[in-house]
Amino acid sequence: MAYIRKDVSTLTTGERRRFVRALLELKRRGEYDEFVRMHIDYYTSDGERGLRTAHMTPSFLPWHRRFLLDLEKALRRVDPSVTVPYWDWTRDRATTSVPWTADLLGGNGRRSDRQVMTGPFAHATGNWTIRDGVTDTEFLTRDLGRARDPIGLPTKADVEWALSDPVYDVPPWDSTVTRGFRNKLEGWGTGRGSTAWLNHNRVHRWVGGAMVGGASVNDPVFWLHHAFIDLLWTRWQRRHRTHRYLPAEPPLPDSSQFRRVVARHQRLPPWNVTPDQLEDAGRIYRYA
Repeated sequence: MAYIRKDVSTLTTGERRRFVRALLELKRRGEYDEFVRMHIDYYTSDGERGLRTAHMTPSFLPWHRRFLLDLEKALRRVDPSVTVPYWDWTRDRATTSVPWTADLLGGNGRRSDRQVMTGPFAHATGNWTIRDGVTDTEFLTRDLGRARDPIGLPTKADVEWALSDPVYDVPPWDSTVTRGFRNKLEGWGTGRGSTAWLNHNRVHRWVGGAMVGGASVNDPVFWLHHAFIDLLWTRWQRRHRTHRYLPAEPPLPDSSQFRRVVARHQRLPPWNVTPDQLEDAGRIYRYA
C-alpha cells in the first residue's frame, strides 16, 4: 500500500519530531554521509567527459527520484512512520516560515560566517558535523535569500512555465537547451547573474551555503526541495499523459552526447534500474 508524502507545512508536532530524529539517527550511524558522497560523485556537469546521470541531463528527474527513495527507505528502517515531506517554495517563501523553524530545520546562518545556530542541525548540538563538502567547514551554512546579492524564490508562474511544456527534453540533452520540461524545471538558464538560475537551481541559490554545489545534501532541506521537484514531475506527467521520458533511444555514435546520457530503457547508474521503471512510483508513495 502506498504511503503518503505530506506538505511540510502540514506536519504535526509529532511528525516533525520523528522526521528530525530519523535524520539524526542516520547521521549518527554514518549512513547519511554516504548519501552526501554519492551526490558529490554523480554531480557531473556537461562540460566534463563521460556519462552524466544526476544533473544537466534528461535523467535528472528519475535519478533524484531513486535517490529520494533510497533515503526514505533508510529513514523508514529507523522509524516506519516517517516519509520525506515536501517544501512548496512557491507558497512558503519567508526566511522564518516552514521549514526554517527551530523544531524542524533551524533558521538562517549568522551574518559573520553563515553558520546555522538554531535547530537540531546546528553544529553546537554535536549531532550534525559536515564531513564531506567543498570546504573544510564542519558546520552547516545557509544564506537564505542571499543578503549581499538578493535573489527571490521561483514563483507559481515560473513553475507553470515549465509544466506547460509538453516535451520532456530535447537535444542536445544538456544544460544549454531552452525547450523541454526537464531543463525548464532543473533551471539552467541563459545569461549571467541571478537570471541564469531558474526553478530548481534558483532554490539551491536562494538557500545558499551548503546547498550550493555537489555537497548540497549536507543541508537536510535538500530532500524537502527535491520531494517538491518530484511532485512537480508527477503533475507534469498527469497533464501530458501521452508524453514520456526522452530520449527514447541512445544518441548515435556521431552525436556529441553518445554515451553521455541515459536513454529510456538504459540502466541508470549507480542502480540497476532504468528511467522507464522510475516513471511511475504511484505504488510506492503518493503526495497529499
